[in-house]
Amino acid sequence: MSRRPLILASNDDGIEARGLLSFREALLDFADVIVVAPRFEQSGKSHSITLHEPLRYVDHGGGLHSLEGTPADCVYVALFREGILPHPPDLIVSGVNHGANLGSDVFYSGTVAAAREAALRGYPAIAFSQLPGGDFDRAATLAAKMTRAFLDRLEVMKSTPLLSVNFPPGIPRGVRAARLGRRVYAEGVDVRHDPRGREYFWIGGPGDIRHEEVVGSDTEAVDAGYISVTPLELEVTKHTHLEFTKAWVDELGDL
Repeated sequence: MSRRPLILASNDDGIEARGLLSFREALLDFADVIVVAPRFEQSGKSHSITLHEPLRYVDHGGGLHSLEGTPADCVYVALFREGILPHPPDLIVSGVNHGANLGSDVFYSGTVAAAREAALRGYPAIAFSQLPGGDFDRAATLAAKMTRAFLDRLEVMKSTPLLSVNFPPGIPRGVRAARLGRRVYAEGVDVRHDPRGREYFWIGGPGDIRHEEVVGSDTEAVDAGYISVTPLELEVTKHTHLEFTKAWVDELGDL
C-alpha cells in the first residue's frame, strides 16, 4: 500500500478506555486513525442499534469522536455521516477490549459487533480483546503489528474478512488460528428489592468461568498462553438443516 492506510477504530468500553487509546497510539505509527466510540461503556450490547432515540455526538478533536450509542451505532455513523471520515477506510478495528471475547461471547460482545457492522458493509474488520491479567500496552503493540501484517495481505482475500483476536494473560507464547470454543458460565438470576419493596434482578451467576475442552479452539489457545485468531462468518444459515426444514415446511402445506 503506497499511501498511509486509513483505519476506523471503535470499541464497547467507551472513548476513554485504555485499551482503545493505547491501540490508537500504536496504529498511528503507520496509519491515519479515526476513532468513533461510545461515549460510555456499552459492553454486552451485542449488535443492537438505536432507532428510537437521538444519538448525541461529540467531536473531541484529533480524530477522536464519541457517540451516545452502541458500538454498531458508532461504526454506522462513522461510515455514513459525511465529514467524519475523509474517505472510505481501508480497515475497521475494534478494541482492544477489556476482557475476553471467546466462544459464544462473540454473540453478546459489542466489541465484536462493531467489527461485524463493518464487515456487513463490505469492510474488512478485526476485533481485538485482552483477557484479564494482560498488559494493555503490550496488547496494543501486538495488535498494531498484526494489523499492519493483515493490511499487507488484504489483496489476496476473496471475500470480506472478519476476525476475532484474543490475547491471553501474561506474555503470549505465539499465535494460533482457531475455531470458536465453548465457555461455561455460572447461570442465575439474583433477585433483590429496592427501598420501596419492588423486585429487581441481576442476571448471571457468581463463580469462575471454565472452558470446555475443544481441540483447535480459541479457548484452548488462550489457556495454553497463545493469541487466538478466529475467522467469523456473516452467513449464518444452517445448511445441514435445510433438508429437515424443507420436509417440515412441505408437511405444513398451506396451513
